[in-house]
Formats: sequence, structure tokens, C-alpha cells
Amino acid sequence: MSAQDNSRFAIRDRNWHPKAFTPDYKTSVARSPRQALVSIPQSISESTGPDFSHLKFGPHDHDLLLNFNNGGLPIGERIVLAGRVCDQYGKPIAHTLVEIWQANAGGRYRHKNDRYLAPLDPNFGGVGRALTDREGYYSFRTIKPGPYPWRNGPNDWRPAHIHVSISGPSIATRLITQLYFEGDPLIPMCPIVKSIANPDAVQSLIARLDMSNANPMDCLAYRFDIVLRGQRKTHFENC
Repeated sequence: MSAQDNSRFAIRDRNWHPKAFTPDYKTSVARSPRQALVSIPQSISESTGPDFSHLKFGPHDHDLLLNFNNGGLPIGERIVLAGRVCDQYGKPIAHTLVEIWQANAGGRYRHKNDRYLAPLDPNFGGVGRALTDREGYYSFRTIKPGPYPWRNGPNDWRPAHIHVSISGPSIATRLITQLYFEGDPLIPMCPIVKSIANPDAVQSLIARLDMSNANPMDCLAYRFDIVLRGQRKTHFENC
């Protein structure tokens, strides 16, 4: 943040985020800190860089339908995921890195520790990255992920979701969240979602159907705008 913006700095609202210790979300019991958090001063390099525009990108880094192609297209509902990254005052965050990772259409990740019985898709890797343009917009083409069971309760299921990493204006502002899809009945049942007390925060995590950005006869589209801080901020995971 530049010196001229210091007087408009919006203090982070700690009540917006869930408590680190949420027993119904069982892995938070082991992960939550037992002592007060320590604030670490940031160096100039952490608060001002890097310049992500110099990253080398492949032609399909933002296209998960093609970036793991092994002779065919992935199975599942093809979608466009797009939106805008901005600060609390509506100023676009230009040329910043947005990364996503997700399960395939059957609800399985391409990860050695994923033991779900759904098969791996030989043509889907589940990861992508893109830079925002000068107006803060980003776009991906991908497959809508499937829900999957997880060992939290006897019959707990994660809603369909995509993990998102946003680097923001500098390396020290990297934030991680996950988006859900409008109309999914599993959203209010998920123990992770229920750890968020503020219903407005939950709504900030839901990607909305966006027919204006759909590709006719090809892909539906979902819009997910990201506000880094302020009254309309997007909720972020307590990592």
C-alpha cells in the first residue's frame, strides 16, 4: 500500500474469520494454535514485490481442459470461472498471480494421499494459474469438480469447490480461500462452512452463475470476484 493510502487503511476485522479452534471441524483441533499469534515485521521486499508480470506462462496454464491433455479431453461439466480482484476501494489489483487447484468431476484429487475410490481422469491435472489483466480480471476454463466424502463425521461430504490462491499486490499479501457453486445443497451442511459464523462471509465464497460470460454450446460460466480487504472483502481460510 502506498503512503498516500495509509490514511484509508482498513483494519482487518478478526470477527469476520472463523475461530481457529472449531471442534466440529475436527482437523482444526490439532491445527489451531495454543498461544497468542506473534506479529512479524515485513521487509520492503515482502511488501512491495515480486513483479508477477515477468513469470513465464505456458499457452494452457489457465485452461485445465488442455493443460494435462494425454490424448483426450477430461470428463465432466465444462465451465468458465472468471472474476475480478480488487482492493477495498474497488481499485483493481493488476498483473497479480491467481492459482487454482481442485478435484476432478468424480471428486478425486491428483494427489498421492487421496484414497477416494473415484477414478483419476487421465486428461485432468486439476491445477492452473493466470495473471490478472490491467483491470484486475482473470479467467480459467476447467471442469466443475465433484463433491467427495471426508473423514470428519459418519457421513460428511465436501461441497463441490475450487481452491484459490491470490498473491495480491505483494508476496506478503498472499491469501488462500476456496469457492463454492451457487445452488449446491451441500454448502450449508459442510462443517467447514458452518465454522463461519457470519452468513455474509459465506456468501462471499459462492461463485454465481454468469450466463453473460458463458460460451454458447460449450461452457457455462461462474463469476467469483475477490475483494482483498474492507467491508466487501472475500472470506479467506484460517491457514
